Amino acid sequence: MLGGFVAAVSIVFAHGYGYHRDELYFLVAGRHLAWSYPDQGPVTPFLARVMSAIAPHSLTLLRVPSALETGATVVITGVLAWELGAGRRAQLIAAGCTAVGAVFLATGHLLSTTTFDLLAWAVVTWLIVRAVRTGAQRLWLLTGLVAGLALLNKPLITFFLFAIAVGLLTVGPRDVLRSWWPRLGLAIALVLWAPWLLWQAHHGWPQLHIASSISSGSSASSQPRWAILPFDLLLVSPVLAPIWIAGLVALLRRPDLRRYRFVAVAWLVLAVVFIAMGGKPYYLAGLFPVLLGAGAISADAWLDRGSARARKRLLAVAFVTSAVVSAVIAFPLLPAKNAGIAIALDSDVGETIGWPDLARTVARVYHEAPGSPVIFTSNYGEAGALDRFGPELGLPGAYSGHNGFSVWDQPPDRAGSAVVVIGLDGSDLHRFFRSCRVAARISNSAGIDNDENGTPVDLCAGVRGTWSRNWPALRHYG
Repeated sequence: MLGGFVAAVSIVFAHGYGYHRDELYFLVAGRHLAWSYPDQGPVTPFLARVMSAIAPHSLTLLRVPSALETGATVVITGVLAWELGAGRRAQLIAAGCTAVGAVFLATGHLLSTTTFDLLAWAVVTWLIVRAVRTGAQRLWLLTGLVAGLALLNKPLITFFLFAIAVGLLTVGPRDVLRSWWPRLGLAIALVLWAPWLLWQAHHGWPQLHIASSISSGSSASSQPRWAILPFDLLLVSPVLAPIWIAGLVALLRRPDLRRYRFVAVAWLVLAVVFIAMGGKPYYLAGLFPVLLGAGAISADAWLDRGSARARKRLLAVAFVTSAVVSAVIAFPLLPAKNAGIAIALDSDVGETIGWPDLARTVARVYHEAPGSPVIFTSNYGEAGALDRFGPELGLPGAYSGHNGFSVWDQPPDRAGSAVVVIGLDGSDLHRFFRSCRVAARISNSAGIDNDENGTPVDLCAGVRGTWSRNWPALRHYG
């Protein structure tokens, strides 16, 4: 019931503020279905294509898969708590933490590769825990199937599988790894992943360039290495973080949870790996469901010690506070012009505001330019926005050298002389284009200072050399 409520609320608020830059990208990627893209697998673009085919231009329907996935993650968290031995109240505490968790509500509000990843990690964890608890070896085949689908979404789960293997090898139960069933499950995952690997190999492994870019901190959601663990304290809720921390401690120390200690070791391994690699804080969020499941057992026992009534009130206040804060972050509860508070807590909120304004600004420059200019953008969000909103403004398709757009198409060498360029810095602008001037700057009607606000729209006399010669240098991943 709680999972259904979370999904329903997410769907109710799915229409605002507007498309996220990644959603605009997924819509275009869905029309270029492939086994892989430079920065992801085909799962999320496929969902975007299906939703768009059912109801073109419906932002609500586009986000329904993420809402359902988040609701399912809430349910799986409760099921994981039950697998670990939690009673009814502890199961509700665990599921409730996920239901009000900022990272789950925020990703459940947008069509995102992260939402599918969080669900996949939770399901794989549940299947492994259940296989260890019951000895039902055939569950490893289902584990491989889910892991293979997750790999077709993004390769992040490979780190999780590696960490689980390290945990089993170091603290057991080691007999699990002596069985053929986990190996068969791994084989299923690899077979499903094989088309992605072949595509990446054929295109020079762009995913490695993406990973390097993230490690260097170029992604909007990147954090300094030292901030990864402190930031994780915020991802569920600062006041509910003690529950998942208690779960980590319980898995490491409690005798009745001894057989699941490998999960805690996996978390420690992942924390070290992601800090060393410069990963994003939410990379560890896939293990929150099992940590919350274990921590809820401790929280449940804590409620009955000392002044039980006061402790129950304290926990209720923690849940209500977390729900309110997470809702402000995740959902468009505030008018767009007052969204600065939400943006300060989650910069992704700013990326859902202003895309129609960008398209109108570009259209004004385009229609004032001579001939039929080529439109070139610095990133996939700008190109995706022009693809979505440009046709009704009389704009042709935009080109970009960023990620998937760099693979799909490039301007023909016979293209018209003028070029409308969005977002390129001065050095690249003068390296590739002739006689450029700033014709406009991007702003938005809400007055929000997001990543596109103030971006220059340049009108250039033409490209230096030819597009085909310059395209490899214009291509970039990140």
